[in-house]
Amino acid sequence: MIELLEAYWPAIVIALVIGLVIAWYIFHASRRTRVTGTSRDVLDEGAAPAERNKALIDSAPAATPMQPAAAVPPTAAQATGGDDLTRIKGVGPKLAALLREQGITGFAQIAAWTEEDIDRIDPTLGRFEGRIRRDDWVGQARLLADGDESGFASRYGKIS
Repeated sequence: MIELLEAYWPAIVIALVIGLVIAWYIFHASRRTRVTGTSRDVLDEGAAPAERNKALIDSAPAATPMQPAAAVPPTAAQATGGDDLTRIKGVGPKLAALLREQGITGFAQIAAWTEEDIDRIDPTLGRFEGRIRRDDWVGQARLLADGDESGFASRYGKIS
């Protein structure tokens, strides 16, 4: 046995080194990849706001437009194209366009909504369903229709 080791020791050392290299590669390759990039997640401190899914925002409404609300007669603001509905907190340009398609153009119309009106209009808002009550559009619209900007600011925050 000793003669065998003395004769083939270089081959044994080479085989041992190759075995160690293969073992190191196998154990190293099974580790998870380390993230070395500098990209930030939207949840990281100081990160920019998340990008919105434009495909969902720009998609067509899920329901067919409803008939205009007849509870409130047209006002002077509606005759000139209506109020800026985006002043209501929770109503963005997409929701404002959706409301205008349904004939809702003024704060006075929204301020006059009853619970039945809300129940009828809310399902037509598609993925925005539930926003009317959650963001208190009726209360906001009452203050804006009355021109009470200070009352609006004290209750709902600064008007944008």
